Amino acid sequence: MSKNKIWICLAVFLVLTAAAALKYSTESVGQMHIQTAGELSDEEHPKIALTFDDGPHAVYTPKLLDGLKKRGIHATFFLIGKNIEGNEELVKRIQEEGHLIGSHTYNHVQLNKLSESKARDEVLKGCNKIYETTGTYSSFVRPPYGAWKKNLDFCITMIPVSWNVDSLDWKTQNTEKIVKRVVKDVEEGDIILMHDIFDTSVEAALQIADALTEEGYQFVTVDELLLE
Repeated sequence: MSKNKIWICLAVFLVLTAAAALKYSTESVGQMHIQTAGELSDEEHPKIALTFDDGPHAVYTPKLLDGLKKRGIHATFFLIGKNIEGNEELVKRIQEEGHLIGSHTYNHVQLNKLSESKARDEVLKGCNKIYETTGTYSSFVRPPYGAWKKNLDFCITMIPVSWNVDSLDWKTQNTEKIVKRVVKDVEEGDIILMHDIFDTSVEAALQIADALTEEGYQFVTVDELLLE
């Protein structure tokens, strides 16, 4: 066989091989299914928790609950004991709609500035108020200002809950800034700190819920994150 024929045969072989590879690649892409956020299973969704301090608020907490219910999202509410007074039905609604309730002390005091006995009484008084209203003892407490009293966990059988992402909603009271701060910083397993006592916070929380749901995040209560 001449060299020219050999080169021609080789060229034909390479062309046919390339065509077959292209056909296989095209068929594979055509058959490929890319999962969207909505198609992920619960196990595949990265989990995060929305938490709200300082409530309940007679105006803004119901608005927040309406928005969360519409989206099928459960959150965690750390309630100030004295704010439950006159808002008992609202607290019952929080529980009935599947949200987790925790204590934020009775008077919103900085626990590490109190004696051990007074710090314990503040936490338990807030917890007892929740029990009187809902019939359920809370296992979780968020210390105001994030200031936990050293060794207090030896005196009470409750789990202190902090946060990973601080929305600073109380400081800015600007919906757009709150949303940008949280969405930018959040990662899987994060606990987001917000407050349900400002209209801007409620608006921001619902926008955050929409944005992060679109990104594939699943919102859960803090017990699901901490006790897994």
